[in-house]
Amino acid sequence: MSKIYVGNLPFSATEDAVRTLFAEFGTVESVSLINDRETGRPRGFGFVEMSKGDAARAIQSLNGKDMGGRPLKVNEAQDKPRGGGGGFRR
Repeated sequence: MSKIYVGNLPFSATEDAVRTLFAEFGTVESVSLINDRETGRPRGFGFVEMSKGDAARAIQSLNGKDMGGRPLKVNEAQDKPRGGGGGFRR
C-alpha cells in the first residue's frame, strides 16, 4: 500500500471528487482531506492510499493536472519526522 500526498487542492474539493479522480488509475483504499483544527476549513491538501502500482500510475498522470483551476501537486507521501518540538531550552 502506498500513501500519496495531494497538494494544491481547490478548497471546494470533496473526498468523493478526489476518490473519483484517482479511481481512474486503480482501487482507492482511502481518501483523507485535511481541515484546519481551529476553523474546520479545508487546508488544500490531503492523502490517498492505493496499491503501489496504481499509486505510481496515478502520481505520474495526475501531478500538475488541473483541478478547479489549480495544478495539483501529487507525489508519494513522506513520513512526518518525529522530533523534539516543544521542549524547554536554555
